[in-house]
Amino acid sequence: MTNGATPQTLPFIVKDCALIALATGQKAQNLKELRDNLQRVDSSSLYYHFWGGLLHAGFEEREYGNDFAEWVRYSLHDAVLAERLGVIDPSNFDNLDLMRQSLVDIIEERLDEIEVLTWVPVDRQYQFIRSQIVVFNTDRSAQTPEQLADIIPSLPASSVFYHFIDARQRVPDAEDDFRAWLSAWGDRYRDLRQQLAAIDPYFTTLYELRNQVARTFAGLTGVGV
Repeated sequence: MTNGATPQTLPFIVKDCALIALATGQKAQNLKELRDNLQRVDSSSLYYHFWGGLLHAGFEEREYGNDFAEWVRYSLHDAVLAERLGVIDPSNFDNLDLMRQSLVDIIEERLDEIEVLTWVPVDRQYQFIRSQIVVFNTDRSAQTPEQLADIIPSLPASSVFYHFIDARQRVPDAEDDFRAWLSAWGDRYRDLRQQLAAIDPYFTTLYELRNQVARTFAGLTGVGV
């Protein structure tokens, strides 16, 4: 084996994905209905309304980090609550249910502050969407971290989403796929894994996230990104 690969190390298989939006039938016309639905909606809906916008945003930066803040700002016209919801980073929660409780707490606090409950027309009501991820195979793989470093700069945004964001719902200890794979080399790539762990994937675009990951891996090959 070359480049430090070990006989038991499997190649890193690059995947691609799409996030499919599915209607839940749950809707809200005011802040109380938003809170009530948040308490019982499937966690895949929370995932979609926070992470789905990142996958679909392209090169554009979002004004708010999640769909709830957007609706509160532009449909309910509540800039104060939109700001509070907009700074929520799902990466800071161990699971979606903990984030759900934080959302509910913030909205209940705002309900205690306001005197008049704003209703929106039916065509502006909030539509709760749940997500389902569809995964695709690609023809790309890496046998060593050095080979993976060469691949990362050209990965599509959706592959970055799958391996760096969606992986945190799948991999033990909420690791991304890159860190999980690098662990097969023991302490050799410990520093690299720590640097990857320090990257916050939320308040950015997937293209900038890809560049951050690529810059982190660049030290393996000595090539700047």
